[in-house]
Amino acid sequence: MLAWALVRGHLPGRHVANALIDLPLALPTAVSGITLATLYSPNGWLGEPLSRLGIFVSYNRLGIVVALMFVGLPFMVRAIEPVLRDLPHELEEAAKLLGAKPWQVFTRVIVAPLLPALVTGFGLAFARGIGEYGSVIFIAGNQPFRSEIAPLLIVVRLQEFDYAGATAIALILLVASLLVLLLVGMMRKRLALWSEPA
Repeated sequence: MLAWALVRGHLPGRHVANALIDLPLALPTAVSGITLATLYSPNGWLGEPLSRLGIFVSYNRLGIVVALMFVGLPFMVRAIEPVLRDLPHELEEAAKLLGAKPWQVFTRVIVAPLLPALVTGFGLAFARGIGEYGSVIFIAGNQPFRSEIAPLLIVVRLQEFDYAGATAIALILLVASLLVLLLVGMMRKRLALWSEPA
């Protein structure tokens, strides 16, 4: 939706929003983690109204999801944005003139060419999130078996001088990231063939 608003929308402040999308890449991860933990804490600007509704973000699994979404946002938007920009408006108008319903225009004309970009953005964001430490560590709470993250386990093993254990966890994260990227590459090829016009 954000990529759509940037490409198709003529909103005031669009250039500021465009710059803010890249903020997670420019900020040190610890700064973004501390900021997110402060904003979403039970007495923070966003956390206080949410806590009144019974939604607790900081020091919870939901905090991990929020932090990973923040870190992965630039990958999703930047993968979708150029494809959406190159998608001709004439295709949508032609589909409407040929009698396509709005949901058909959306699913067959807009989403179909975006599928490879969506998969790419998701894969890159997921691969980055697997090993994310700084932005997640402060908001996660690090409760064993509840909101503990794998990069923290690596740090703990290193502090205990268990280099073999730290290496094993790091190797698992590396293999998982590699598998995700390989899977994304295969899916992109299939989706690109599927979405090509006959």
